[in-house]
Amino acid sequence: MAYTVTPSPVGPVGSQYCVCKVELSVCGQNLLDRDVTSKSDPFCVLFMEVNGKWVELDRTETAVNNLNPAFAKKFTVDYHFEEVQKLKFALFDQDKSSMQLYEHDFLGEFSCTLGMIVSSKKITRTLLLGNGKPAGKGMITIAAQELSDNRVITLSMAGRKLDKKDLFGKSDPFLEFYKPGDDGKWMLVHRTEVIKYTLDPIWKPFTVPLVSLCDGDVEKLIKVVCYDYDSDGGHDFIGEFQTSVARMCEAQDAFPLELECINPKKQKKKKNYKNSGIIIVKSCKITRDFSFLDYILGGCQLMFTVGIDFTASNGNPRDPTSLHYINPMGTNEYLSAIWAVGQIIQDYDSDKMFPALGFGAQLPPDWKVSHEFAINFNPTNPFCSGVEGIVQAYSACLPHIRFYGPTNFSPIINHVARFAAQATQQEAASQYFILLIITDGVISDMDETRHAVVQASKLPMSIIIVGVGNADFAAMEFLDGDSRVLRSHTGEEAVRDIVQFVPFRDFRNAPKETLAKAVLAELPQQVVQYFKHRNLPPINSEPA
Repeated sequence: MAYTVTPSPVGPVGSQYCVCKVELSVCGQNLLDRDVTSKSDPFCVLFMEVNGKWVELDRTETAVNNLNPAFAKKFTVDYHFEEVQKLKFALFDQDKSSMQLYEHDFLGEFSCTLGMIVSSKKITRTLLLGNGKPAGKGMITIAAQELSDNRVITLSMAGRKLDKKDLFGKSDPFLEFYKPGDDGKWMLVHRTEVIKYTLDPIWKPFTVPLVSLCDGDVEKLIKVVCYDYDSDGGHDFIGEFQTSVARMCEAQDAFPLELECINPKKQKKKKNYKNSGIIIVKSCKITRDFSFLDYILGGCQLMFTVGIDFTASNGNPRDPTSLHYINPMGTNEYLSAIWAVGQIIQDYDSDKMFPALGFGAQLPPDWKVSHEFAINFNPTNPFCSGVEGIVQAYSACLPHIRFYGPTNFSPIINHVARFAAQATQQEAASQYFILLIITDGVISDMDETRHAVVQASKLPMSIIIVGVGNADFAAMEFLDGDSRVLRSHTGEEAVRDIVQFVPFRDFRNAPKETLAKAVLAELPQQVVQYFKHRNLPPINSEPA
């Protein structure tokens, strides 16, 4: 394999919507010894696959005379859940000062997806040579960490005996919070609402990112200024003080923190000046605003199930016009949808065993219609090994079933919902279920399906529907609650939007990655929304 050095810096890799940045730490163990008189001097190079080519992103420092290096330099990569991000870690023994990699001895490499690393948090794998054989006993360990401060601060503030600024009434006080900017000037971070006609205001609690308030440094001085509001914009200065988040955090519900509000001009003029009132920190709490990646790094598994439509409207699978006809390339729209979604989600499930279910077909031996059958014909063990296993089971079952009807979604939705309901008993953010339904058309059991979706919206699950063929998919758009809240036939509202629908025809001529991006774009926020709603932190989360 030829390695190329790309002129740095590399442009943005992936879409412009970066979910967040991930820091990767690399260690090597038992590396090959390529030096005669001393040990190897290894360094690691990170490549990412872009449009089918390996592009160098960065390299570590060189560890001199060391076969078990722990590299100090970390790799930072933009993380996109909805993309397969292929990475390659290649180790070399530095022989010369050249930037050209072919000038250095190759010590082995390891390729994987970023999804595999973050779903395991830390992986150790064998290093391979160019011929695919192990590089001696050489191993590589890669650990992932999210690079973002997800702490937020919630402040509850009040005032007492503030200076009276209005001639005929009391003051209309509000607060402004400032942090020091890079230029040495104070920078406005937050402004509270105005409380009218009072010298003893109680402001509503507010929440801001800790990074916004103090750059994440709880010891950093911040300035709080109190003004009397004037509708013409000429607000009157009441007083100010400086404090830090660490100091404000001393406030407890039963023991508020009182800080004097000082007007420096009055302080200079009046000998007996005490203050211009008291600002009270009633409570100050720092919590973590967890991201999708926090839950994945915390050990949450994504449980993937496929539901396939085998109704008669698809056409005879032996007929080239059928949606289930497998073309000479070995694919069709059903298989394309399974590959697009499955190849991303499989990185987030440790055992990679996925139930694959069918609906709308007559099954041997008695040819009864089933709306919830294992496509491997093993009802007690409907699991397929990886996406390849689903594809094999799908191809194998086609000749043995009779396409029939009607198109009932609710049995399969309720099937997955039963497992999602069991997972809620653990009271932990350990599992989230994803049901991919691939269908060619109109739902027959709309009332039951609406009811099933509304009930499922209370559970750790999301539903992705891919519509194949050219049918009218208006009913699917209705289930996808992007434009309005979905209601069941009894009028009960969905707690959250859990359905994402896309018609495959919109992606027929697009690169296969675009379908995955479209159907998985909403999933990270659905996972976070559910666990936050249940007040469940990531399993291995650190306190704020």
